[in-house]
Amino acid sequence: MDQNIKIAVLGGGGRTGKYLVSYLLSKGYHLKILLRNIPETDTVLTDEFSLTLNNPRVEIVKGDAVVYKDIQKLLSGCQAVISTIGQRPGEPMVASTATEHVLRAMQEFDIQRYILVAGVNVDTPFDNKSEKTRAATNWMKQNFPAIHDDRAKAYDLLVKNQLDWTLVRLPMIEYTGENFPTDSNTKDCLGQQISTADIAFFLEEQLTDKKYIRKAPFLYNLKH
Repeated sequence: MDQNIKIAVLGGGGRTGKYLVSYLLSKGYHLKILLRNIPETDTVLTDEFSLTLNNPRVEIVKGDAVVYKDIQKLLSGCQAVISTIGQRPGEPMVASTATEHVLRAMQEFDIQRYILVAGVNVDTPFDNKSEKTRAATNWMKQNFPAIHDDRAKAYDLLVKNQLDWTLVRLPMIEYTGENFPTDSNTKDCLGQQISTADIAFFLEEQLTDKKYIRKAPFLYNLKH
């Protein structure tokens, strides 16, 4: 994909999102990042993410993914959307609301590509989950039913839409800049973890790779 395009990023201030933002910048992309809280100017010299945000190819939009006008402002002028947004403890469900807003704004601005992440617990009609993956899914259903249902609702919204979306389902995330051998498929998660570096690499790759358009692949590291 042409690196002169501008990518709207949701969740860019999170632990996974920071790796994604850094990687996209290293590849030459221009970014618009939605942040609820913008670092104070006096942290610029000590906080690595603040330095990233001061990159001339980064535009910050202050707002919240559950507010449609903020999503409109974020997506205006962009040609693709990537989201690593997660559920905030003790706050209203965000996945389905954010997805609904993003899809609506994408149609408004004629944006075609939407890439986002979720856990392995999201079910699709194409799954053939192993015992381990089913156990992880059932654990999420039992312990976090509202989050599970909200992610399922977000997937349903995607399925009903004809835009070029890809929902990447992830196992336990290992927060590291190290890359490991990875694999992906739409039937089952065959690994127990995935590194943030490999997540960033895969998400960027989906900007041009059409293999998983309107699909929900599992992404995982092979044993290391």
